[in-house]
Order: sequence, then C-alpha cells, then structure tokens
Amino acid sequence: MASSLSEKSPLTIRLCGPRGFCAGVDRAIQIVVLALKSYGAPVYVRHEIVHNRYVVEGLEAKGAIFVEELDEIPAEHRRQPVVFSAHGVPKSVPEDAQARNLFYLDATCPLVSKVHKQAMRHQRLGRHVILIGHAGHPEVIGTMGQLPLGTVSLIDTIADAEAYMPEDPDNLGYVTQTTLSVDDTAGVIAKLQERFPNLSAPAADSICYATTNRQEAVKEAAPGCDLFIVVGAPNSSNSKRLVEVALRAGAKRSLLVQRASELNWEEIGEIRTLGLSAGASAPEVIVDEIIAAFKEHFDAGIELAITAEETENFLVNRELRGVPLTQEDMEWVNGRGPVGAAGGTIQ
Repeated sequence: MASSLSEKSPLTIRLCGPRGFCAGVDRAIQIVVLALKSYGAPVYVRHEIVHNRYVVEGLEAKGAIFVEELDEIPAEHRRQPVVFSAHGVPKSVPEDAQARNLFYLDATCPLVSKVHKQAMRHQRLGRHVILIGHAGHPEVIGTMGQLPLGTVSLIDTIADAEAYMPEDPDNLGYVTQTTLSVDDTAGVIAKLQERFPNLSAPAADSICYATTNRQEAVKEAAPGCDLFIVVGAPNSSNSKRLVEVALRAGAKRSLLVQRASELNWEEIGEIRTLGLSAGASAPEVIVDEIIAAFKEHFDAGIELAITAEETENFLVNRELRGVPLTQEDMEWVNGRGPVGAAGGTIQ
C-alpha cells in the first residue's frame, strides 16, 4: 500500500455512537481505582474486573492483584479490599469472603444485579427459572449461583429451546444474560413461548440498555461497509455479538480487534468504507489508536453513526464516595487515557 499522503486511498470511517465503556464498566473500574486511593495497594480483584486486557494491565500497574479464587489472597492481606467483578458472582463467593474475614467491595453491574433479583423473584413465586445465556460466561455463573441447585436451567440456542423438557411446563419463568444479541435472544424467547404459553417474563427486559444501544448503532453503520471492526476482547460476550450484528446488517467482513498492532494490512487491503465500534469494556483510547492506524494507511475521514445518547451514571459503593481523584485518574477510568493534573471527586 502506498505510503505518501498524495497516494493514500480515500477511506470513510463510520464511527458508531454509543460505543465503548458503559456505566456498569465505568463504575467497576472506578471502584478498583478508588479502593487503591482509599486503602492503598494491594487491592485484590476476583477474576478480570471487565473483559479487557488493557484495563486489567493498567490496574495491575496501579497496584491491583487479580486472583481467580479467594484462597489466593495471603492471610496478611485479608483486611485489604477484594473487589468482585462487574459480571457478578454466585452467592457462595461473598459467603466465602465473610467466612475468611475478608473486606470485599461488590462491583457487580446494577443491571446484572437486577437480573439476579428477577431470577430470585421467579423462584420465590415457585417457578422453575430458565436463564437464556452462554454456558461458562462469568455473568451466567453468577446468576445461576443466586438460586438453589436444580431450580434453574440454562438455554443457549433455539435448538436448546426446542429440546428442553421441563418437569412442569406450566410453571416457568425466564431471564436473560444482559450482553446477548437482541435478535438472537428474541428467537429463543419466541420458541420458548411457542412451546410453553404460560412462560412468565421478567418484570423488565434483561438485556441492558448499553448492549441494545451499541447493537443499534452497528446496525445503522454496517450496511455497505467493506470492513467492520469491533474493538474488544475475545472473551467479551457483548463485543463478539457486535461482530455478528455487523455481518447480519450488511458489512462484507467484520473483525474483533484488541489493539491496533493486531491489524493485518495485507488482509485489510484496499477498502473504501470502514465501520468502527467498541464493546462495553473497551476503552476509548484504543478506538483512537485504531483510527490513528488507519489514518497512517489511508486518507481517512470520520462519519458519525449516532443512534442514542447515554447519560446513565451508577454510584460507586458507599465506602468509596467522595474519595478525591486526580484528573489523570478520572480520564483513565473513563477510558480516555491520562491527561492533565487537576483534581476531582467521584460521586
């Protein structure tokens, strides 16, 4: 590909909005940063706080230590905070923390907590709970762990819904993983409702506003794109769904990319229109990095595809409210990279 400015091919980058960090992810990262400010290092985090290596490695550099299980926390550090990830945890985890006399801060996204409450309400009303979600995902493990063994069944696909044989088909209630594709979930729900007419829905839609908003923006931008790039991690459910949504909406190709260094320019080739979005756990600084990389190879201009404006803000844990942060901290937790030196306070 030619390198001089005059020889660069023109490229339109359709930049989606909303994209990147949602309020739940922003809150979870704030909790870790505020805990480090308030209690000092180390702060332990059970599992990845969100599914993004850039975020995880940045928090490690600030003094966070990521563990898979609570028994990895040394006894001499048991009064240091341990943070539970945004995906939520089974009830057994805070019970284990209390048994070990650990000080924990729960960073579960409030929308995931809402799904937990909806599932428990179904179970309290005597319904067997159907959870629509992907096996092994941390959010699914956390939601299933809110209920007694044997009271919840996991359904992933329409084929699963067709094959499901409950003991009492007239006494069922469903909830969904928050980060699924709206279209795919609709198909599974429709099949379940066809088979089980008395199926009870949750009190409110389980798929979170941020997942829906990002998918709608991708649907708007994808038609006619030669390539659609989603910034996100391979273990991020909502990011992978955006790749699928882009293809279904008309993009010729769609890729999941973690950093600009992963871009293969020979494979990208001569494109005219690029769609660009980011999963809910991908920081804006990486979106900027991807745009800069394309501007090095193309005469690129930005075209915005904005379908919604997000103003949601979730409060952090009471213990952390009012802790002062520098402007650098505030920009970092918002996914925009360190800038300036003025102070601020997270509410």
